Amino acid sequence: MDYEGNIIRPPSEAHSILLQVTLGCSHNKCSFCGAYTDKRFGIKSPEIVHKDILFAAKHCRRQRRLFLCDGDALILPQARLLEILADIREHLPWVLRVGTYASAKSLKSKTDEELAELRDAGIGILYMGLESGDDTILKAMNKHGDSAAIIEQGRRARQAGFKLNVTVINGLGGEERSMEHARATARALSEMDPEQIGALSLMLVPDTPLHDQYERGEFVLPDARGMLLEIREMLAGLNLTKGLFLANHASNYLPLKVRIPSGKDKALAEIDAALAGDRGLTPEWMRGL
Repeated sequence: MDYEGNIIRPPSEAHSILLQVTLGCSHNKCSFCGAYTDKRFGIKSPEIVHKDILFAAKHCRRQRRLFLCDGDALILPQARLLEILADIREHLPWVLRVGTYASAKSLKSKTDEELAELRDAGIGILYMGLESGDDTILKAMNKHGDSAAIIEQGRRARQAGFKLNVTVINGLGGEERSMEHARATARALSEMDPEQIGALSLMLVPDTPLHDQYERGEFVLPDARGMLLEIREMLAGLNLTKGLFLANHASNYLPLKVRIPSGKDKALAEIDAALAGDRGLTPEWMRGL
């Protein structure tokens, strides 16, 4: 497979075929993110992508899922996306689901009819970064779009029939806006009503604007207790029709896998036990991105 630079994929796509169709992220300006600082955004040539699909046809016959990399493959022109999906169907007929990252920007670029086309062509799941429901934090982090725009496009994705996985970042408001971040994010998630939520804890990445702010003392990262209090507030305010709240990423101090609404009370009790010191936390040396 022809890979350029770091390949980033969701944890749940660990066993998927990773097909790189774009390079980097079409926005690539978020203050906290260092995932694609090694490359400029670009579109890979049809010849290279087709060659990789043929490679997967020969060597990846056991994988039933495929993930389109890099950071926002949905931004590709509709015709090109449909070509890639048709190529996957032809040469990888055993692939049952295609996934990709999506953003408010890329979703807005597609009409409702185009989203339906992509769903029917094989894309089954979209991974979308909300990060925070607090517009003050989104602006400070240079995130593209405000919470209303992200909510609207997430709801469009759901209405188009995609499974929606939304990522949020615990600690992104720092100590100063920790509770505002938790409450606004819970409200935004409740409005989006995704099937799955992935909660990460902020890990400061060197050579990013947010890390520089931290070094200058302009951003104070919540400690382990602060992170737990924040995620408790977020979870307490979360209301989903039926969904899964996952905080089992390597960055988190307390791994959680919560069915909403049925498992919320039990999860809150687990967090309370950790806050009381009755349950151990992941040590710092084991945490990572």
